[in-house]
This record gives sequence, structure tokens and C-alpha cells, in this order.
Amino acid sequence: MNRMDRAKCRVQFITHTTAHYGYLDSAQIALQGGCRWVQLRMKGATDEEVEPVAREVQRMCREAGAVFIIDDRVELVKKLGADGVHLGKNDMPLKEARSILGNGFIIGGTANTFDDVKSHHEAGADYIGCGPFRYTTTKSNLSPILGAEGYRLIINRMRETGISLPLVAIGGITQADIPTLMETGISGIALSGSILRADQPVEEMRKVVQQLDSPIQ
Repeated sequence: MNRMDRAKCRVQFITHTTAHYGYLDSAQIALQGGCRWVQLRMKGATDEEVEPVAREVQRMCREAGAVFIIDDRVELVKKLGADGVHLGKNDMPLKEARSILGNGFIIGGTANTFDDVKSHHEAGADYIGCGPFRYTTTKSNLSPILGAEGYRLIINRMRETGISLPLVAIGGITQADIPTLMETGISGIALSGSILRADQPVEEMRKVVQQLDSPIQ
């Protein structure tokens, strides 16, 4: 499967910690629930702290046949041979990351506006993580809230300009939001807190995956 095909995924899980779960726990929950895309996000940690966790999550993803993405740390992605990297607005520029990683790695970028999407597209992004949908406690320094209408407007602009990148909604999304969000034309969703806060997180993940279990065309 080539890079562009691997970049298409309807359900992404972003690791997070709670009073009950650590980063490895959260990745395991997602994989047990059938999610086949895990992004390891450990903002504020050092590379030395992240690497052993990344190695273990990568092993878990390989066993499950899941895509493994690391947030921000381009050099670590190259060192471990992860599937790719996700770059936030304050992370390394996408073009620079591509020059380091080459064409064999997935690179995603964070967007809040159509101009962000256009910029990432021109820089060679494989997918866009676009948000936030609503307020979320799992990320600091939030960009303006988009809501369903915000996604609809961005998708319409993408269609008008011929940009066909997968666009994944993120930010406070729950299972109940999925029908409304998918009607906007987005490619998929990314979740974190709503899964880990559930009474039965593995089952919650499974429900989300089953609800979105059709491939992106």
C-alpha cells in the first residue's frame, strides 16, 4: 500500500492521559476497539521520554496492522521508521519535514482555515487534521471553534479549488456528532477524550469504528 492510500483513514485516535490511563493504555484501548490509526501525542515530554513509549506503541500498531503516526518529532519518526508525522501550526514547516523524511512517510498538518489547508496542500501534505470542532480540554491554545458549518465552508472551498486531500475533523468530537460531521463532506474524524472518558472505552471505540467502517473513496 502506498503512502497516499495509507493516509486515508476514517477514524484516527490521538493518545492522551487521564487519571486512569497512560499513553500506552490509551493506544491499546484504541487498537482493541478496532481503530487502525494511532497518533502518539506527548506534548511537553522530551525526546528521551517519548522514544521508549513510541517504540512500544509502534510495536502494538504493527501487530494490529495499524498506521502509527508521531506528533511533531520528525527526527524520531525517521529514526524509528514510523509511518509518519503530524505537524501542528507551531511545529516544523511541512516542506522541511518532507525534505528530511522523503516521500515514503505520511505527513499531516493542522488547519483551522481554508488558507491553512491550501498552504499544507501546496507544501505536499498527505492529509489535514482540521479543527477544533468544539472546545476540548485535551489541547491548549485552541484556534477558533469551527462547528459543522465551518467544515462545510472549508470543504466547499476545497472542491472549488480542486484540493482533494483527506480532511479529518478533530476537537471534542463524540460518537453522537458523527452523522452531522460526515454530512459536511469531511473524510473522517479524530478522537481522544471522548473515548477515554467512556465507561467502556474499548466498546466506545468499537462503536465509532463500526459507524465509520467504510473506506474513503
